[in-house]
Amino acid sequence: MAQTIAKWVASSTRFPWREYYELCKPRVVALIVFTAMVGMFLATPGMVPLDAFLFGSLGIALSAASAAAVNHVIDQKVDAVMARTKGRPLPTGHLNRWGALGFAFALGMVGMAVLTWLVNPLTAWLTFASLIGYAVIYTVFLKRATPQNIVIGGAAGAAPPVLGWTAVTGSLHPHALLLFLIIFAWTPPHFWSLAIAKYKDYAEADIPMLPVTHGLALTRLHLLLYTVVLVLVTLLPFATGMSGWLYLTGAVILGGIFMGYAVALYVTGDDQRFAMPTFGYSIVYLMALFAALFADHYRAPLQGLVF
Repeated sequence: MAQTIAKWVASSTRFPWREYYELCKPRVVALIVFTAMVGMFLATPGMVPLDAFLFGSLGIALSAASAAAVNHVIDQKVDAVMARTKGRPLPTGHLNRWGALGFAFALGMVGMAVLTWLVNPLTAWLTFASLIGYAVIYTVFLKRATPQNIVIGGAAGAAPPVLGWTAVTGSLHPHALLLFLIIFAWTPPHFWSLAIAKYKDYAEADIPMLPVTHGLALTRLHLLLYTVVLVLVTLLPFATGMSGWLYLTGAVILGGIFMGYAVALYVTGDDQRFAMPTFGYSIVYLMALFAALFADHYRAPLQGLVF
C-alpha cells in the first residue's frame, strides 16, 4: 500500500504542467486578453461590470488558449523542423498529440460555456468564430496556401477587442470595429518582421511565407507599406471622436517609432540588426497604443477627481 501511494505521488509530481501551460502560448494569450479588456473599458463611459470583466476575460483567455493548443497539434511536424519551435512540447515528445487535443477541447468547452452562460451568446459565437478562424482556417489552410496567409488570417487575431466590447454591451458598435481594424493592420508588419528574421526556418519547413516565396526585399517593402497603413488607421479613433488628444499624441509618437524601424529595415536591408527589434517593438507598440486608448477614455473622469 505504501509503495502504491509513493508511486502515485511520484507520478503526480511528474505531471507535465509546464508543458501544458506552454501549449497555451501564454504570452500571446496575455496580449489577447489585454486588448479584450481595453475593449471592455472603451465600451462603457463608467466602470465595467465586474461579472462581465471577470467572466469575459476568463472565457476569452480559455478560448484563445484552446486555439493555441490546437495550433501546436496541427503544426507539430512543422515545429519539429524549425529551430525556433523544435523545443515545443509536442516535437520533443514531452506531450502526445491526443493529450494535447483533449486539453484543447476541454479548454474550448469551458471557455464557450463561460461566455455563453455567464456573459452573453453574441460574445460566445464571435469567440468561437475567432477560434475556428485561427486554429482551422488559418493554421490548416491559409498558412500553407498563400504568402498572404497572415494578412487574410489576421482577422481572427484582430477579434479580441471586439469580443471585449460585446462582453459588456451585448452588441456590436462601429468603434469596436475600429479596434478590430487597428489590430488587423498591425498584424502583417508585426509578423513579417519575424518572418524576415526566421525565413530560413519557414523555407526549411516549406511554409509559403512572403519572404520565402517573393524574397526579403519585397517583404521589407510590404512591411513598410503596411506600417504606413497602420499609422493612418490608428488616427481614426481621434478622427471619429472616439478618442481625444491624449490618445492622438501617443498614437503619433508610437507610430513614428514604428515607422522608424520599418524604414531602417527597408533602407538598410540589415535583417540581422533590425528584423527582430522591429518584431519586439511591434508587441510593445500594440500594448502601449491600447494603454493610450484606455488612458484617454478615462482622462476626463480622472481630471474631475483631481480638480
